[in-house]
Amino acid sequence: MKKDISFLYPLSADLNDRLRVTATKKKGEISSFVVQYEAMIKDEWYEIVRYDTRHGFAHKDIIHADGRKDKQPLYFPNYSLAFTFAINDIKTLWRWYRYGYEKEMGVHE
Repeated sequence: MKKDISFLYPLSADLNDRLRVTATKKKGEISSFVVQYEAMIKDEWYEIVRYDTRHGFAHKDIIHADGRKDKQPLYFPNYSLAFTFAINDIKTLWRWYRYGYEKEMGVHE
């Protein structure tokens, strides 16, 4: 049986930072997912970091202010572990990701 999971999780008290999660679970295991950190900067939402299973493998995309993406493969034995890692990474490091993105935008000059 297939189960779809989808939710937004606020990361900051002002609600300008959020974690977007979508996943599919089959037989108790994650079979696909997207875990994305989004930030409201200058009245606009930006995707900053995304973990997903598109292209047939789990990976992390670091999205730069100029639109470039750095793709980093994840080396976990299954998607369930990669999914858990992705959520924990963003919950822990979102402030750092936001700072780097804003610095690229010239916000911290």
